[in-house]
Amino acid sequence: MMFLPIWLAIHVAAGDVELIERLQRRDPQALADLYDRFGRLVYSLILRIVRDTGIAEDLVQETFLRVWNRAQGFDAHKGSIGPWLLAVARNRAIDYLRSAGGRERNALEFEETDHPGLYIDMEQDILNSDKARRVKTAMLKLAPNLRQVIELAYFEGLSQTEMAERMGQPLGTVKTWVRSALKNLRDELGTAVPA
Repeated sequence: MMFLPIWLAIHVAAGDVELIERLQRRDPQALADLYDRFGRLVYSLILRIVRDTGIAEDLVQETFLRVWNRAQGFDAHKGSIGPWLLAVARNRAIDYLRSAGGRERNALEFEETDHPGLYIDMEQDILNSDKARRVKTAMLKLAPNLRQVIELAYFEGLSQTEMAERMGQPLGTVKTWVRSALKNLRDELGTAVPA
């Protein structure tokens, strides 16, 4: 399930332009449609990062409110709303973790499999899509240390220095792992992965 946000970053859904235009016209039903479409995924992503259900619920509300308030600045013809929404959600969660309150609460560990109800009724076409399988397969082919640096960077927003401290590795080693992981993903997916 953790690969869905990565898959959405490369997926443009039909109807995005119309949905964005409705948001820009301040159509309340558009916000409800956006939430129906992405609410569970945004919640799952935020919960994976902050590891606290109450905080995750608050951050989901803040995420959708921020998108509602900033929809005017989004160009519907230049991108899909899914990656933008997930970027806002991820940034809200990472901002929380970097705050004093977030660092204190982040001491608890959370295993996503402890709450399978979070993933009920997700769109089957996403779960069964070829792109999602390709991303998952590419991530699973990475050596554990390479997969860990990608997950720490994406889900926790850690810098390479923070990763080195967390993993107890020299900074140069972590930098090499990040470069290797990105190269392997790029080669495996045949897409442009930022270096």
